[in-house]
Amino acid sequence: MKISTGSRDLNEWLSGGYDKDIITTFYGPAGSGKTNLCLMAASYVASRGKKVVYIDTEGGFSTERLSQLITTDIMENIFLLKATNFSEQREAFNKLLDLIREDIGLIVVDSMVMLYRLELGQATQEKDEEKVQIINKSLVRQMRILSEIARKKQIPILVTDQVYSQFLSREDFEAGKPKSVVMVGGDIMRYWSKCIIELQNLGQNKKKAILRKHRSMPEKELAFIIHNHGISKEKRFRLFKK
Repeated sequence: MKISTGSRDLNEWLSGGYDKDIITTFYGPAGSGKTNLCLMAASYVASRGKKVVYIDTEGGFSTERLSQLITTDIMENIFLLKATNFSEQREAFNKLLDLIREDIGLIVVDSMVMLYRLELGQATQEKDEEKVQIINKSLVRQMRILSEIARKKQIPILVTDQVYSQFLSREDFEAGKPKSVVMVGGDIMRYWSKCIIELQNLGQNKKKAILRKHRSMPEKELAFIIHNHGISKEKRFRLFKK
C-alpha cells in the first residue's frame, strides 16, 4: 500500500514510503525541498516502468535534476502538464481524468496553490465575493478529484503547498511572539490531505521535515540534507530553536 520516496532514509522515517490511497501534501517556504521530494518520487516510479503524471504550475520541473537523481532516460514515462494561470490549471485537471489508466504509478501537482493564490488575491482586491467563492470551489473540486483517484485507483498523490505568515496583534508583537506559518488554501488543503509534511529551511542545504498529520503515525521530525543524488538524513548537526 506504499511506494518508495526515492530515499532510504525518508522511507524509514515514513514507515515504508508514501501511502497509495491518499493525498500527501508538502508545505513550506521557497527552497525548503518540496520540488526535490516530488522529483525524487517521480524519478523512482518512472524508472520502474510506471507512468507519472506531473502537473507543473511553478516551472520547477527540471530534466537536469532528474538526470542527477537517476541515470537512465525516464522522460518517456512522464506526462508533463504545464499551467501558467488558474484557468490552465483547471484544464490540466480535466485532461488528468483522461490520462488515468492502469500503468499510472504516481500523480504530482507542484504546486497546487500558486496560481490559485494569485487569482484569489486579485478577486479579494476587487472585493468580488462571488468570484472568491468560485475560485475556492474550483480548488475543492481539484482536491476532490485527486482524492477520488487515490482511493479508487490506488494511485499515490503528491502535492505541494505554499505558506504565508499571519499578522500579529499589537499585543503579541510587543510580547515578542513569533509569527505562525500558515498553509495557503487553509482548511481546504488540510481536509483533503491525509498526510501533511511541513518543510523548513535550516541553511546550507540543511532542511527539516515535520510530519504534521498522518492517519497512523505520530508527529515527528527528520533533519536532512539535499545533494546531487537525492537527500540523506543529517546526523552531524543539532537543531537549535531560535
